[in-house]
Amino acid sequence: MSEQTPALRIDVVSLFPETVRAALSASIPARALERGLASLRVHDLREWGIGKHRAVDDEPYGGGAGMLMRPEPLVDAIEALRTEESTVVLLDAGGERLQQSRVRSLAHSGHLIILCGRYEGVDQRVRAYVDLELSIGDFVLSGGEPAAIVLCDALLRLVPGAIDAASLAEESFSTNMLEYPQYTRPAEYRGVAVPEILLSGNHAAVAAWRGEQARQRTAARRPDLLEGAPPPKKGE
Repeated sequence: MSEQTPALRIDVVSLFPETVRAALSASIPARALERGLASLRVHDLREWGIGKHRAVDDEPYGGGAGMLMRPEPLVDAIEALRTEESTVVLLDAGGERLQQSRVRSLAHSGHLIILCGRYEGVDQRVRAYVDLELSIGDFVLSGGEPAAIVLCDALLRLVPGAIDAASLAEESFSTNMLEYPQYTRPAEYRGVAVPEILLSGNHAAVAAWRGEQARQRTAARRPDLLEGAPPPKKGE
């Protein structure tokens, strides 16, 4: 029996590879990898480091605080891993803010090379070898590893077979809206009861309630998303 070809192959290049491996070794990401639905290789950037000390950084020209990642190790890593179908992603505070729509498109890329920045960033010349720069938000991290974990988790759960398709269809951002409120047992907790409509067994009414609740929640918390949201269905 031949082995299944992974729908998505990911190579992460990091100075702290164990951080990435450990975070993706449980739950849905681990299940997708164990089933062969996707593959993940995490590389130590120092494999391409310079000299006997495997140096990867140096002082910036023009002065300034901190160290900068040299171009040679990063470009050598890209060239060693790149194939014709590769998309090279640099995780950088100045990159495009990651959105679910971008995650969906990257999940169909075939092969991703994800570069984790560190220190004060990367030498500008590295960017000529990068296809896409991404940021996970307007805040500063010690390095790109947490961002790589976020991106890989978001990608792996979209690989076909990793999670039930119906669950994906109703999640926040799947239709440019936040998800509706959810309830489980008990039916009443500390004086707060589950909305009666959810106990009614009327699936059409439940769907309409959920659609309206999702719109209300989105309007209150993320009104910017409603610009791209689908119009309400008849009866909602």
